[in-house]
Formats: sequence, C-alpha cells, structure tokens
Amino acid sequence: MVDFQEQIKSLSKRVASIKDNIMTEEATKTSLVMPFFQLLGYDIFNPAEFTPEFIADVGIKKGEKVDYAIMNEGFPVILIEAKSVNEVLEKHDSQLFRYFGTTTAKFAILTNGVIYRFYTDLEEKNKMDTSPFFEFNLLDLRDSSIQELGKFRKDSFDLDKIFNTASELKYLNKIKTFLNDQWEIPSDEFVKFLVGQIYDGIKTKNTIEKFEPIVKKGFKQFINDLVNDKLNAALKSTAEEDRREIAASIDAEIEVEKSIEPLVVTTEEEIQEYAILKAILTDILDSDRVYYRDNQSYFNVLLDDNIRKWIVRLYLETSKKYIEFNDEGKERVPIDRVTDILKHSERIKKIAKMFM
Repeated sequence: MVDFQEQIKSLSKRVASIKDNIMTEEATKTSLVMPFFQLLGYDIFNPAEFTPEFIADVGIKKGEKVDYAIMNEGFPVILIEAKSVNEVLEKHDSQLFRYFGTTTAKFAILTNGVIYRFYTDLEEKNKMDTSPFFEFNLLDLRDSSIQELGKFRKDSFDLDKIFNTASELKYLNKIKTFLNDQWEIPSDEFVKFLVGQIYDGIKTKNTIEKFEPIVKKGFKQFINDLVNDKLNAALKSTAEEDRREIAASIDAEIEVEKSIEPLVVTTEEEIQEYAILKAILTDILDSDRVYYRDNQSYFNVLLDDNIRKWIVRLYLETSKKYIEFNDEGKERVPIDRVTDILKHSERIKKIAKMFM
C-alpha cells in the first residue's frame, strides 16, 4: 500500500503538471482542491461528510455560502474556502473570517489549490485568527509539513489534539520564518540585538552597519558547525561498531566465497563513507536497518541486509572514485573526497524511502 507521503508527492507532481492549464475557480476546485481532500481520506462525494456550498449565514445576510465544509455528526468542523489557482490568497482572508464566527467549526482552510492555509481561534475564542497557524505548499514539500498535514487525515483527525498543538506550531513556524529571513539578510534590529550581547562600545549606526556582514557570516558558520558536529558525533559513535560489523561480515563471506573469490579488504575510506551514509539515513529511519556488503568491485550499502534493497554502491578502489545510486538510470557520480557524499543527502534518503 502506498503510504501517505508518497501519495502527497504524487499529487504534487500532478498539480505542477496541470496548474498552468487551469483558468477558473471551478476548475481549481475540481482538479486540485477536491483530489487533495480525497487524498486526506474524506468522501468528497458524500455531502454528509464533505458538504459543498455550505450555508453560513452572516448577521443579517442570509444564504452566505462556504465552498466546502467537512462535517462530523451533522456539524461542520472544518470550513474550506477555495479560490482560483491564479489568485493571491491574502485578499480573501476577510471572507473566511466572516464565515468562521457563525458556525461550530474550529478550523478553517483557505486555498488556491497549491497553498493551503490553516486557521483556528487561538487569540480570541470563536473569532478566526488573522494569521494561519500552519501553511502547506504542494509545490514545496517538506517532511515536517507532510507530517503535520497528516494530522488532518480523516482516520487520524483529533480536534482537541490538533487545537492544543496549533499554538506551538503557529509560533514555531514564525520562528523558522524569522530565522530564515535573518539567514538571508539580517535586519538592523537583529544585528543590533546581537551586537548588544557582544560589544560594549556605543552602538552607533556605523557600528551596526560594520557588524552586519559579521553577523551574517557568524550565523552561517554556526549552522555549519552544528551540522559538522552532528556528523562527527555519528562517525565517532558508529566507527568502532562498524569495524566489528564489517570484520564479521568479511569473515562470513570468506567462509562462503573463499573457493571462488579472493579475500575482500575493506578500507578505512569505505568505513568512513559507510558511517556518513548511516548518519544521513538516521534522519528517516533506525540506523540499525542500514547494512553493508563489501566485495572486490564495489562497497554496497543496503537496507535491512537485503541485497535487493541496495541504496548506493561505492567504487573507491579505482583511480577515479564513484558513487552509484539505485534509482532510475543507476547513475554513477564521481567524488573526490569522503565528504562529497553529503552533497547527495536528499537523493540518498529518497532512494531509501523507496524500500521502506
């Protein structure tokens, strides 16, 4: 059975391929929005569960309608307002804001079929917040966002649980956005704050300007150091274990293959590459599932000790070193040094997910 993450990625590819041919709001709803909620497990053709044109009277205005409402025991729990894929969402927030306060719904979603903004009433009860607590972009998929979206699937939806974590998620996303902005271009206020922590002199405008490139450089070096520390810790903690495992593997293979194959020698460089691969894959799976098999031609790294699930093959004992990827095309990419493998982290994780 295809897992949720793969389904989302498949939908993302489809949306990317057809969105430029969609010109109207109705086409957006049919081609993009309804398939999205169907993927979340809702019966989009059952009005008792997924109600189109839900009536949400606003004050003296009667017959005001929301595009869709996800229902539970006859009451709306999520309101959905859909706009054309070509429209900017900001100018429509007020429309959904009016609808929210007239129903029992605790969540509202504003979408143009690509971006999905999730709202609730964290700041004032029964009054929709002006900013979303979560935003999901189908064309910019991140594992953390897919995980959060999964909480809105029909089979795992828990209204109280989501509401209780909405506040943390809202401010966590704001912090990440703020830090990303400072990473690119540190603001005067951010630079001034940091300078105030490290510089005892007068903080003049010229002083702040002088420190701006230093802050930017220091920020990036700090992040790089964190990544390197994590990698070095993984290498240190696994190196001795890996040596024992590799030695045991070689002994076993020699007993079986010594009559037809000469002794295989596993190099220190291969051990280092294996440790780096293990550290990369720790982000998505238990490191105990990552194995290796060495032979004369190449060094295999595989999942669950299954040769049919090999992820990469390393060719390190030739004049030119290569890494071969077990995806479409079985591409071989040249590498110069051990750490070059880090450049392919996302590709390596993607291949591993194919076999999970």
